[in-house]
Amino acid sequence: MGGWCHESLMAISHAWIVRLEARSCFFSAPREFTEEKFGQAEKTELDAHFENLLARADSTKNWTEKILRQTEVLLQPNPSARVEEFLYEKLDRKVPSRVTNGELLAQYMADAASELGPTTPYGKTLIKVAEAEKQLGAAERDFIHTASISFLTPLRNFLEGDWKTISKERRLLQNRRLDLDACKARLKKAKAAEAKATLWNDEVDKAEQELRVAQTEFDRQAEVTRLLLEGISSTHVNHLRCLHEFVKSQTTYYAQCYRHMLDLQKQLGSSQGAIFPGTFVGTTEPASPPLSSTSPTTAAATMPVVPSVASLAPPGEASLCLEEVAPPASGTRKARVLYDYEAADSSELALLADELITVYSLPGMDPDWLIGERGNKKGKVPVTYLELLS
Repeated sequence: MGGWCHESLMAISHAWIVRLEARSCFFSAPREFTEEKFGQAEKTELDAHFENLLARADSTKNWTEKILRQTEVLLQPNPSARVEEFLYEKLDRKVPSRVTNGELLAQYMADAASELGPTTPYGKTLIKVAEAEKQLGAAERDFIHTASISFLTPLRNFLEGDWKTISKERRLLQNRRLDLDACKARLKKAKAAEAKATLWNDEVDKAEQELRVAQTEFDRQAEVTRLLLEGISSTHVNHLRCLHEFVKSQTTYYAQCYRHMLDLQKQLGSSQGAIFPGTFVGTTEPASPPLSSTSPTTAAATMPVVPSVASLAPPGEASLCLEEVAPPASGTRKARVLYDYEAADSSELALLADELITVYSLPGMDPDWLIGERGNKKGKVPVTYLELLS
């Protein structure tokens, strides 16, 4: 008799515990999380596809942050300036216009020319270079502005908008899962109590009802989160389009820089030839090391500098007609073209990368240029675009 009373009291106590736990089914997420960490509770696992979506979303977020930060460094190397721009953006104020390094260098050169003498050879050159640096600075400013709008802004919008929404829904899903696992645990305890005392079998019904509610909430939240995670594919498409815009703006910027420097070098060509005289006749090598001495990888990665355009004829004589120019009896060589080259005028020969042409020099020619022949076409070609073959 005493044993039966003892077992009844134990069953009743257990049932009361189940009832008290059931009342707090949806408020035990922290405890359930702690028990899972210590391996004391079962955990509802997400399906493999969902886990892959989570992993891809995390990777997208991490790499977007890294690309964003490094692009900011590329566009603005000065960390103090980046902090200042960040504060202006957070305060929703317009970032003040800042002089680029090229524009500042142009101002220094112009001031130096004014003080040292604008009519001297040095002063005249300073003025010409200052104008080119000013153009480079303006091109850099346009590039920074375009890249910020077309590339940086979409990346920031993702991190500060879409990703925050995804993170919020993921936290809600985590809480729904913990509630679901807690309800599963309570149902298990209620069934164990029911086996010992049928008096409290209503607790099983309550636990099952709470479990159904928790399962419904979890499934609903999982679907919401899944749709957001699948939207990462659209994010990739958007970032791909922005990446193309970034490359386009960067290409435009470097093309402008190349054109400005090419124009500058042509302006300085005559003075450069007077200061650094040299010849290349027959098989004589140019004064500067040829590009063929470098590896193909290095040559392909280096933007060639087009030499100044000089007259084919010696100083004081009329320019030679290309149709009348004949190759010397000896001294012609084969050359492989390293880069595409667009002829600036009718006296030059357009080049395509990797094609082979015949080249030679004439007495009095600028050492940075050769005569190139391809079939029945003939014209001046820059040495820096060629790999002279033995």
